[in-house]
Parts: sequence; C-alpha cells; structure tokens
Amino acid sequence: MIGQVDILIFLITIIATAIFTSVVRRELLVADIRDNPIISEHRQKSGTPTMGGFGIILGVLLMALFLFDWHSSSYLLITVFMIVVAGLFGMFDDLLGFKVKEYQKVVRNDGTEPVHIGLLTLEPGEEARIASPKAKKDYNKIVEQEHKLTVIDEIPIKSETTEKEKILTQFVVACFIILPGVLPTNISGFEIGYLMIPLAICAIIGSINSINLIDGMDGLAAGIIAIASVASALYANISTGSVASLPFIVIAGASVGFLVLNHYPAKIFMGDTGSYALGTGYMVAALLGNSLIFSIIALAVPIVSVIISLLHRAHVITLPVEPLHHTLNYHGMSEQKIVLLYWGLTVVASIVALFIFGII
Repeated sequence: MIGQVDILIFLITIIATAIFTSVVRRELLVADIRDNPIISEHRQKSGTPTMGGFGIILGVLLMALFLFDWHSSSYLLITVFMIVVAGLFGMFDDLLGFKVKEYQKVVRNDGTEPVHIGLLTLEPGEEARIASPKAKKDYNKIVEQEHKLTVIDEIPIKSETTEKEKILTQFVVACFIILPGVLPTNISGFEIGYLMIPLAICAIIGSINSINLIDGMDGLAAGIIAIASVASALYANISTGSVASLPFIVIAGASVGFLVLNHYPAKIFMGDTGSYALGTGYMVAALLGNSLIFSIIALAVPIVSVIISLLHRAHVITLPVEPLHHTLNYHGMSEQKIVLLYWGLTVVASIVALFIFGII
C-alpha cells in the first residue's frame, strides 16, 4: 500500500507545483499571455493567464531531479521526459492561438418569436454565437427577412491547427515512448508482443484528446487527473510495486498543486501546454506500470465526453454546444456544480475500477 514516503512525495509535489505555478502566472501576466474564451458564458474569464501548464512541468521536473535514481525511479524519469516533450508540443498550439483567425458574432433574439439558426432555436431574449457555416448562412437569411436579431458582441476566434494536424502532432509525441525501449509486451498478463507499440501510441493520443477536450472549466481537468492518478497509484503499487506507483503520485501531486490557482474562479489556465503534458504523462505511467485497463476505467469521464463529441460531429446526436460540459452549462447548470459532478463521477469510476480489480 501507499506508505509515508509516498505521501511525503505527494505533499512536496503539491507545494513545489503551487509555487512554480504562481511564478509562471506572474511571468505570463508580465508577458501579457492571456486567454480569450469563445464561449459566451465564459467571456468574463477573458484576460486570465494561460499556458500555466509550465507550472506543472516544472513541478514534475523538480521531483524527477529530487528523486533521481535510475533503479528506483526509472518509470518516473521516463514519464517526466514524455511530459516535457508533450508540453513543448502543446506550447506551440497555445502560441498559435494568439493569432486571430476571424471575429464571430454573438446575437440576441429581440423579437417575439423563436428563431431557428444553425442547430439552435433561440427563444426571445436568448443569445448565441454564430459559429458554424450553417449558422452563418441562416443568419444572413434571417437578417434579409428582417427578423430581430441584434449583434451584441464580436468574439475573436483564435487560429488553430486542423484535426488532422493535431492528430499528427499527437502521433509524433506518442512515438517518443518507443525510444527508451521500456514498453512492456503484455497487458494484465496477456502477451501481445510488438502490438504494444501501436496500442501505446493510440492510448496516448486518446488520453491527450480526452484531457484536452475536458479542459474547459476551472479545475475540471486537473481535478479529474488528480483523482484518477491517486486511484491508479493505489492499483499500481499493489499490482506492480512502488516504482510503478511513483509516476502517478507525482502527477497527482502536480495536478493538486496546479489546482491551488486553477480552482474556481481560476487565476490561471493550463492551456494545451498542460493538457498535452498531463494527458501524455498519465497514460505513459499506465503503460509502464502495467495498469492500462485500470487507468482507462478511472479516466472514463473524459473518455465518454470525447465519444459524445465524436457522435455529435458525426451527426448521430445533436448538442447545442460542444463538448458536453458546455451543453450542461448552456442549459443552466452552474460551472461549480458541473465540475463537482464530473469529479464525483471520476471518484465513482475509480472506486468501481478498484472493486473490479479486487483492490477493495
């Protein structure tokens, strides 16, 4: 089981990451590196420093140096190496986001009848962002027909890499796990040989996308990773040993440390720098520690969120706002309640995984 030394490492990581995040926040403010949310309900967060994932990266780097011993911390060193690589790739996505691609209109229905625009039906007094090509086309028709849609804001939309470019970038990140030659060749006792390489790459890509997509509300992604990592550390410690649980303990500590400034109302956002780093680090720790299946179950909430978004994009289901947590917010659930709900569901998923694998 997790011992006193592990708890001490966890606490030191929290303190170190919180300090680093505070320093990073100060430097980001000086450099005027700030977020500009496109979700109408989150416009009040405009100006919050982003790319705060550097605080997480510095926190885990310090712990890797502090605990440096190849025999007892090899999994941690490899995991931290992958976190740094992923964070750097995520940083380029963040930097690209400071270039404005277009300005999207936010409109309000000032008429007395509902107005259909895009996938939404705006009741009198309701607001919406004109984002999709269909919504833009509908808006032009509505204006020509003299419906009372009033433009109340214009939101700058950042430049982003395409979905194919993102996947290619994430593929390159995932391929770095092959270099050390440390991937196991079995999953829960089943020997799969070289098939582990494509499986590992797909798992890392999936984890990056899951954390990147769920990172849309204050403390949401960091809290989920912290909970799932604590559960994975418990499992890995019993099934494989302390060398396998150590990366999860450090990731959990870094996530909690980041939450010190990232909880609602957030004073800093992790950006793609942080979501790429955490998504990669979590899954690399799972692969090295032979806890892949367990860790996937513990990460069920963001994984399900990705699946729902994919169904929306494939037009199997329709969401007024993507991803699902923004839909819940759109329908009136407060951000704090959504975050607590998702954290609670992650606790449930982790307990279920611990029960399935006979840990409790």
